[in-house]
This record gives sequence, structure tokens and C-alpha cells, in this order.
Amino acid sequence: MAENLLVAENVYKRFGNYTALNNVSITIPKGSIFGLLGPNGAGKTTFIRIINQITMPDEGKVFLDGNLLQPNDIMNIGYLPEERGLYKSMKVGEQALYLARLKGLSKAEAKSRLQYWFQKLDILDWWDKKIQELSKGMAQKVQFVITVLHEPKLLIFDEPFSGFDPVNANIIKKEILELKEKGATILFSTHRMESVEELCDYMALINKSNKLLDGKVSEIKKAYKSNTYEIGLETLNEVELVSDLKSKYEIGTAKFKSISNDLKLSVKLPDGTTSNELIQYLLTKGQLNHFEEVIPSVNDIFIKTVTRNA
Repeated sequence: MAENLLVAENVYKRFGNYTALNNVSITIPKGSIFGLLGPNGAGKTTFIRIINQITMPDEGKVFLDGNLLQPNDIMNIGYLPEERGLYKSMKVGEQALYLARLKGLSKAEAKSRLQYWFQKLDILDWWDKKIQELSKGMAQKVQFVITVLHEPKLLIFDEPFSGFDPVNANIIKKEILELKEKGATILFSTHRMESVEELCDYMALINKSNKLLDGKVSEIKKAYKSNTYEIGLETLNEVELVSDLKSKYEIGTAKFKSISNDLKLSVKLPDGTTSNELIQYLLTKGQLNHFEEVIPSVNDIFIKTVTRNA
């Protein structure tokens, strides 16, 4: 059995003289949440449309579960588009049943699963309301249910938290993690970098049609580390300590908040120097209240990579 659910190999897509995807290869392991990142116009939506067979690649191949992507694979995919697509004048329950039937569920099975999800998300009393009577966030909940209802192999969420207040965004975040625990594979496209930090196991960054980086989120973060630490130290002679540190290390200002009267610094260690050596030195100079490695956020990596490749 293939370990990867989706594999895209050397995908190109052009629209006239414009190249939307330039030799993009992406691998999404089974049972993972994969973050697809990039600025507006980077090529993310084009890539998602190719997976959904809304458009076809000019070159390259896409495999789903070890086999070349086929038209009937649409039944194995659940897609929540950024631009929502519910019929505004239809009733919620009637529309949900109709769309569930299109995904191959019997009427009885569709109704049973809808009642389960509507009850779980506390939206049972919306059944006879029309979509146009719902707020954007309420309609988003309905569309989320319709996307996951047929329990597809691959779930694609394009900006899934758009229109949600923090409470409902957290509810959907929890549901996405539960779906992963039950074995779903999820492709997650977003501009919200904090969501990537919380949810994603893997990520790829596309900019101006080119893939700039991809891999495990933890490994990418390690690659972008700069061996820098933030320290908070209570000492009797700050001037002397700072002067001594500057003679050994690259020193900057730390940004963490402290309730102590700390000298707050960032210290970048040269290659070959360990954090233990720095700790031992600081302990001889005062009370060490804070010591933390500076780990780059996904947002930092995003900005740095896109700027560097501009």
C-alpha cells in the first residue's frame, strides 16, 4: 500500500503567456495535514483545481493512492472552496441531502450522517432555513459538514476559517484534528500562519508559480534556526555583563515579557558553541530567570523565503 495519498509530479499549468504552476512536485503522506502556503496569485488555487479535475495540467502527473488520478476519484475527495458554493434559496437540509446523494450516499445514510453532524455542531434547528437566512459563518458550518460527510480519502480545505469568529474557528479546528485522528488526509490552504503552526504536519510554499520549499514543518523550522537564545537575567552589573557578552557573541534585544527586573537580551551563538556553555556562564553572573531558544515561526519562514526569492 502506498504511504503517500497524493503525489504530484512535475506539474505545469499555463494560461496563455501566464505560467500558473512551473514544474511543481508535491507529496502528501497518508493521515497527515499538509499546509499549502503562498501569497495571493502564487498558484495554490490552480493546484487545488487540478486535483479536483476542474482544470487539467499541461504537463506532469497526479496520483491518488498510488494510481493515476481518474475522473471517478472525485468521489474520494471532499473540497471546501474559498469561494463558497451553496444555493442561497434552497433549504439547508434539502440542499445537504442533495449534495450528499451526488457523492454516492443513499438517502437514508445521508440523512443519518447529516443528523449526526448537525447535532454535533449544534445546528439541527437550521434544517428548514434557507442559506440566505444564515450568516457567513453559519453557512460555512453547513458547507464544512457537506464537505466531510461522505468520508473521503482526501479532504481539501481552502481558507476553512474564513467568516468564523474565534469560538467557531476553534470548533472547526478541533473537528479537523479529529478527522485526522480517524485517518483522513487533509490538504489545507490558508493565509493564517498560526493555523499552520497548530494543525499542519507538512507544508509547501509556492510563490509566483514555483515551489520554494516543502517538507515536515518541524524539519523546516530546524533548517531556519539561527542558534539564537533569549535570556532574562537579574545581575548587579549589567554594563560589564553586556560588554563581556558582546566580546564573545552576537547580541541583540529580546522581546519576551517578564515580571522580573531582568536584563533582556538575545544571544546568537557561533558555530561549535553549545547552549550549555552559555547557561553555565550566565549562572556565574546572576539569577537566570528566562532562557529560551528562538524558534522561527511559520510566518517568519514565509516572509523570509518569499522576500529572498522576490
